[in-house]
Amino acid sequence: MSLEALLQRGLDEQVYPLARLEVFHRGQHVRSLGNAPADCVFDLASVTKVMSTTALVLDTQLPVEAPLTHARATYLDLLFHRSGLPAFQPYFERELLDHPLLFEGPQPELRSAVRRSVLERVAATPQDRAAGLQSVYSDLGFILLGAALEASTALPLDRLFNERVAGPLGLSAGFRRLSAPPPLPAVFANTGSTRPREPAPGQEGLWNVPERPTGPCEVDDDNAWVLDGVSGHAGLFGTALDVARFGQAVLEGRWAPAVGWVRDATPGSTRTFGFDTPSTEGASCGQRFGKRGPRGAIGHLGFTGTSLWIDLDRELVVAFLTNRVALGRANIRIRAFRPQVHDAVLDALKLE
Repeated sequence: MSLEALLQRGLDEQVYPLARLEVFHRGQHVRSLGNAPADCVFDLASVTKVMSTTALVLDTQLPVEAPLTHARATYLDLLFHRSGLPAFQPYFERELLDHPLLFEGPQPELRSAVRRSVLERVAATPQDRAAGLQSVYSDLGFILLGAALEASTALPLDRLFNERVAGPLGLSAGFRRLSAPPPLPAVFANTGSTRPREPAPGQEGLWNVPERPTGPCEVDDDNAWVLDGVSGHAGLFGTALDVARFGQAVLEGRWAPAVGWVRDATPGSTRTFGFDTPSTEGASCGQRFGKRGPRGAIGHLGFTGTSLWIDLDRELVVAFLTNRVALGRANIRIRAFRPQVHDAVLDALKLE
C-alpha cells in the first residue's frame, strides 16, 4: 500500500482527523504528504522533551551528573527516566479549583504565581523508589529539567528554545504562553475544547474538577496549562516540517551526548539520553526501523498523536504528526497504525 493510501486509510478508520508526514533521507527532503496542510500547527506534546529540553540540556551543557537538591537522583537520572519519581501527578487539580480566574483571559500575575506554586510542588514530590532501580517514564523529571535550565541560564524556557533551537534552525515552532498569547496560527490541529481534558486511559478517577470551555490552540496537557503553557515536558507547537528539520539536525550531530546514543542499562529500559529507542517487540517505529546497522534509532512520541524517529544508520528522519486525541483520549488506534507508517516509508524509499 502506498503512503498516500495508508494515510487516507488512517483518516477513514478514524485513527486521526488530521495528519502530516515529513521525511528526510540522507539530508534530502523526500516525502511531504497528509490531509493536513504543510503549515498546519500541531501540539507536539512530549516531543517537547527532546526537541526543547534534551536539546537545551546539551546546548547549555547543564551539569547532568549534578545531584538534585530535593531528591537522591541526578539530572542524568531524569533524562533516562530512572529517577524514581512518579510517572504523573494531577498538579492542575488544585490550581483549577482554587483559581477559576485562570479561565478569564491572560491573567499574567496569577499565572506567574500559579506556575511558581506548581514547580515548587513538583520539586517537593517524593520518589517512589531509589534512583536507578527501574525505568519509569516520568513527566515530573522533565518538568524539573525545564526548571533547572531556567535556573542555570536565568532565562525562561520559551526564550531559551527560541534562541538556541528554533532561531538557529529557522523553525516556526515555539511555546504558546497563555499569559501572553501569540496570534492564532492560520491552521492548527485541534486537540480539545474543555479543561481539564478527559482522563487518559488509566487516569480515571485521579481528579475531580468540573470541565469548563477552554480556548483554541492552547496546550493540551493540563499540567503544562497551569505552568503557563511552558514546561520541560510539554508545550511546544510546530509543524511536521519543524520536527523533521530538528531531527535532521540531530542526525547531523548538532546535539549529541559525549558517549553517543547509548541505551540505558537500567532494568526494563529502552531509554537513551532524553530520547527513546525501539522496543524489542511492538516498536512504535515498526520492526525494521533502526535495524540496519550498529547505531540503531532514536525517537520520541507525543500523547496527542505526534512522533519523531531517526534511523541513524539509514540517515532517515520521519516526523509523523496527528491530532488523534481530538477523537477522544481513549482513541488509541495510532498505536497499531504508527508502525505501519514507518514500514511504509521504508518501502516507499526502497530501503531494506
